[in-house]
Amino acid sequence: MKRYAFIDVQNTETTTLKVLKFALDHEKLFSYLKDKWECEKIFFYPGIQHGDDIRGELFTKLTELGAIVRPKYFFTYKNEDKIAITNCPKCNTEITQRIEMGYSWKCNCDVELTADVLDHADKNTEIFLFSGDGDFEFLIQKVIAKGCKVSIVSSAKRVPKGPRYSTSRLSTKLRKLTQASGSPVKFIEIDNLKFKIKKEA
Repeated sequence: MKRYAFIDVQNTETTTLKVLKFALDHEKLFSYLKDKWECEKIFFYPGIQHGDDIRGELFTKLTELGAIVRPKYFFTYKNEDKIAITNCPKCNTEITQRIEMGYSWKCNCDVELTADVLDHADKNTEIFLFSGDGDFEFLIQKVIAKGCKVSIVSSAKRVPKGPRYSTSRLSTKLRKLTQASGSPVKFIEIDNLKFKIKKEA
């Protein structure tokens, strides 16, 4: 049984840092996957901003250690501005105000990750997919149809988003795949790996 790991870096970093409150140490993760889970190949799909030499050096080092890194530069896009309408409390005149919502950074490596997974999936392989993104549902269905085993590594912990609403980094689509009766898709809670892969302060 050959094992391969595919790490959606942006998705995984957001999960560990913003939801689970720890910073991911990419070198520790690489070593853990190689030594403990015995992965033959470990793929990283990071987004990098132009001029970010520190992040660039990190993934250069991972390449030197033996990881396969498919970096992609972030691009920026303008968020749609919001229009706020209020009434003056004194004269009741309607006041319209445009609220500037700024810019967001985006980097999508889904195509590269998908192509690599399909290149390596067969009945004698086990794939570890580090992402809770529901967009990978179809990919997972395709590879399990080939007889490949799949483990999704993310977090299913519920995060409050309001008085009556909570969410998790594991999408509903992927959650259903892991919970289906007899499913070859397993789920691994990344928070359980925290003390093996977190960056020391």
